[in-house]
Amino acid sequence: MATLKGQNVRALIYDPALSKFRCVAKSTSCSVTHTVNADDSSTKDVVGAAAMPSATSQSWQLSVETLEVTDAAAFLTAIKNMEPFTILYDEVSTSDNQTALGATFARRGKAYLNDLTLQFNDREVASKSIQFQGTGELEKLAGTVAVDVYTPNNTFTRGQFVRIFFGNTTSSEANAILAACKQLSMHVSISLEDATTKDTEGTWQVQEPTGLSFDISTSALVRSGETITSTVQGKTFADLEDLKDAMQPIHFEIANVGGPNNRTKLGVIVSGDAIITNLQNNNPNRQNSDWSMTLNGYGNYTVGEDPAES
Repeated sequence: MATLKGQNVRALIYDPALSKFRCVAKSTSCSVTHTVNADDSSTKDVVGAAAMPSATSQSWQLSVETLEVTDAAAFLTAIKNMEPFTILYDEVSTSDNQTALGATFARRGKAYLNDLTLQFNDREVASKSIQFQGTGELEKLAGTVAVDVYTPNNTFTRGQFVRIFFGNTTSSEANAILAACKQLSMHVSISLEDATTKDTEGTWQVQEPTGLSFDISTSALVRSGETITSTVQGKTFADLEDLKDAMQPIHFEIANVGGPNNRTKLGVIVSGDAIITNLQNNNPNRQNSDWSMTLNGYGNYTVGEDPAES
């Protein structure tokens, strides 16, 4: 039997509307982590200095990297609503690597999407990182599952066609784009707490969500040599210094863009309010002067449309 290759192990998510599982599209990697929690059970009755761990509980995580971001709205909504998923990992085959085989190592369970990162960098294919925290048992598969097979395509979202806009306050519209932007990412996470009690049977930890937070990271050149023909105003490093000095939340929109200088807003992907928590200017010798910024979400965010393929 040939050595198993990574492309033949995939994560699948259950779609209640179809009563079928579906592979995470355009995924580039997936990993599963099994954790056994243990306490040191050595006592004075034990001779010697060696530890003697005793297993007390177990948990699991599954993470996926993918170049598919046109489903971002669904994931942003799911993590915001703290909805549990039914997911599995299994060996797959056929020409599209989507037929689940029911391998001996395959497992299925309930999990919360507890970490999501959307990455939109200049002249790069946009990407999505998702992490699931299991709640309850990760059970062995008994046979195969029905899979909804999608048709793969070779179109992707390019990072330069997704940009961030700012207002001056939480009440002002976000109509000024971040000028000379190089990188952009949005990260959302939910905090989970072990909800098992002495009434819980078995060894698996049960998780419950307790809070949500998000942050945005971006970077840009301090000054670029671009010829700007767009009439859309651009926020510069100096503008963001002023907004940082005010120490107040500002309104933002991450949107699909096109038109002159890729500054025309075509559709908002996600919007909300955030406060600037880190602003850093970098001036290395013989390199471009740039700056980076981190914003922490203030309140909840609003989900719009999906990033467009381009």
